[in-house]
Amino acid sequence: MATYAIGDIQGCYTPFSRLLERIRFDPAVDRLWIAGDLVNRGPHSAEVIRLVRGFGEAAVTVLGNHDLYLLMVAARAAPRTRDDTLGGLLAADDRDELLDWLTHRPMVHVADGRILVHAGLVPQWDVAKAAALGREVETALRGERRHDFLKHLYGDKPVKWDDGLKGWDRLRFIVNVMTRMRCCTPDGRLALSAKGPPARAPSGTVPWFRVPKPAWRGHTVVCGHWSALGFHCEPGLIALDSGCVWGGKLTALRLDDGVAFQEDGQL
Repeated sequence: MATYAIGDIQGCYTPFSRLLERIRFDPAVDRLWIAGDLVNRGPHSAEVIRLVRGFGEAAVTVLGNHDLYLLMVAARAAPRTRDDTLGGLLAADDRDELLDWLTHRPMVHVADGRILVHAGLVPQWDVAKAAALGREVETALRGERRHDFLKHLYGDKPVKWDDGLKGWDRLRFIVNVMTRMRCCTPDGRLALSAKGPPARAPSGTVPWFRVPKPAWRGHTVVCGHWSALGFHCEPGLIALDSGCVWGGKLTALRLDDGVAFQEDGQL
């Protein structure tokens, strides 16, 4: 039995399938952690969801920003962008089943001293806090006011955590941290415009995982989202987005012994 963590797939079904063959993934005995963004930009989003869904409890995937974008578009809570590749999924006969399955994915997953999240955590949150906040988002996503929640997701404010945050501001901040953040100030103020490599972090900010003495210290964060960072490991961090959809690699890391496996990306 082995547990593998895989970065952003983003509709790249063929590299994903090859990578699963390469690691000889067997859902009867192995486990798979996926760091979010199953869909979009690549050509086969529906096929990726069908495959992961078919693994049942052997696969855990957290929600990424592109997954939430799909749910927003499908609910007509946001317009489609010119560069999305979700037309096939949105027109699929099993679209409702795929969307329902995606809606019921977690924001974070905690096990064995690790926390799986798409983008990152702010320094004020310990792992228990992050898990509880993730559940708040999950409840909103599946509840009676789901459409209102999805309509209010877009936006870059607030920029700093406060336990007193309420309503859409509170939920939006949690989602922005867990699915969009790359850099922040040492006291956890978000810099959501940061998109390049760590060396180009906005003035006064650092990569979120290098903030001194974060409350989540003691766990290893397994994440994706930051393709310009690439596959990168350091104490407390396993970052897995190696730019598959941009012609880079799709990476799987065997968590049991730290051995990495890669397949060429989509382009």
